[in-house]
Amino acid sequence: MAPAKQPVKKTFFVAMAVCSLASFLALAPAPRGVAAAARDAYASLDTFANIIHMVQRHYVEDVTTEDLIQGAIDGMISSLDPHSAYLTPELYRELQVDTRGSFGGLGIEITIREDVLTIITPLDDTPAYHAGVEPGDQIIKIDEHFTKDMNLMEAVSLMRGPRGSAVVLTLRRENAPEFIEAEITREIIKVKSVKDVKVYEEKYGYVRVTQFQEGTSREVSAAIKKLEKEAGAGELEGLILDLRLNPGGLLNEAVKVSDLFLDAGLIVYTEGRVERQQQRFLAQNDGDEGDRAMVVLVDEGSASASEIVAGALQDHRRAVIVGSRTFGKGSVQTILPLDRDSALRLTTAKYFTPSGRSIQAIGIAPDVLVDRSVRLAKTDDRIKIREKDLAGHIENQETATDQGGLASDPQLERALDLLKTWQVFSRFHDRGAGIRALQNDASASE
Repeated sequence: MAPAKQPVKKTFFVAMAVCSLASFLALAPAPRGVAAAARDAYASLDTFANIIHMVQRHYVEDVTTEDLIQGAIDGMISSLDPHSAYLTPELYRELQVDTRGSFGGLGIEITIREDVLTIITPLDDTPAYHAGVEPGDQIIKIDEHFTKDMNLMEAVSLMRGPRGSAVVLTLRRENAPEFIEAEITREIIKVKSVKDVKVYEEKYGYVRVTQFQEGTSREVSAAIKKLEKEAGAGELEGLILDLRLNPGGLLNEAVKVSDLFLDAGLIVYTEGRVERQQQRFLAQNDGDEGDRAMVVLVDEGSASASEIVAGALQDHRRAVIVGSRTFGKGSVQTILPLDRDSALRLTTAKYFTPSGRSIQAIGIAPDVLVDRSVRLAKTDDRIKIREKDLAGHIENQETATDQGGLASDPQLERALDLLKTWQVFSRFHDRGAGIRALQNDASASE
């Protein structure tokens, strides 16, 4: 019998809370504007309590007060933006598992775009990556669960599960005539931050960063030192930092990676309504990686921390940004615990580049646009659509040179071309400076 009384007790609690607020409003003196706002708040709470009462009395099935309040909270928070959410005890535990960096899942970063659950990017070398999931794919169903009105944490909970178990995603892909069903087997997701460290033509380094996690900046620094040793004559003339399909990660690691290539100045700042959300992150003059020519590769799967790095290096004119416009995730989420078991995931600030550009919903526009409709085509078992299948694709010229998949990666190929051009023009610049110096010496001697 006790469970049947539970809704009555909770309803009584809500009613008492409303009555208490009404008493406070009636007794406490306040300026006219404050009093008017308080009366509006009371009216809204009164309406809310009446709706709970009417639903519990007239709805076709019994509904607990807990379920109704839970639904009201979910609706309130989800109406703010796609990244804010109320974390029930179950979802809060999921989040805590996620932060430990090892879990059974698919390996995708998701968001809600135009009210549709959408994939930002598959994480590198994960089940979703090998299954051919692409940035921009819309998730219509997870197994038999339709995703309409589903929040992010609910979707994450459905896709996560024991290693070896399978989940079917029903996807809508732009320009695809039919839905795509991808059956993906869950694995323990352990993402390696820095991959594909290599040297091209004995003097141009390449480093790919798949996400920003603890220690990423140290790994990038170590990778560059490795490239310097492998370069011909021990000299690395240019560097390509590949941030494509990088969904972001830790803010402090994005700042540290940016700082590797900057001597001074602002890297990123945040603005929010609370004072502690007003933060500025500055580069330190520690002389890490010098001023060698540099290109950063980005695409629609580059988000959040990746956009911070690209935006900082672009604003400081430290690197040329090549690829396609980035995702546009420029907001900061803070986890606010409500009690030991639940929490609020709330958007509390926005990121801005050193020049004051907001990343949110705009992203970083590349200096050199090299668009591409499919992802890196280096593993044949994970994509079903290839460049040659796309209308208007660039034909492979007979003179193209394939260096580890270079010819199939037009963005990387363009980045290397820019580094070579950089070297040519820098030599002309130095020659011009030398001629002017000689002319100045000659004038002085006269």
